Amino acid sequence: MTGNGTGNTEALREEIRRTRVELGETMEALAAKADVKKRLRSSADQTRERVREQAASTVARVRAQAGLNHTEAQVRQGPMPFVALAAGALAAAVVLLIIRGRRG
Repeated sequence: MTGNGTGNTEALREEIRRTRVELGETMEALAAKADVKKRLRSSADQTRERVREQAASTVARVRAQAGLNHTEAQVRQGPMPFVALAAGALAAAVVLLIIRGRRG
């Protein structure tokens, strides 16, 4: 320690500088967590992609079943209207989710 107190002053300035850097980093981290809009958009994008994959899988499964049971459906005339109704409802649900996601 020097007689005029310069050592203490420099040490305090260095500590203040480090504290400011740490505070800046903390504020950046908090700002990222507080960006609710960005986090919701990311979550909506993930959900939208998952729904698209499920819809594609369901459509493929329905098409496969319709192709395999085509002769049976012609004989009974029963399952085709139900399959068409289910596919229409699924398509409507996907469209509504997409529209809802764009509004957010």
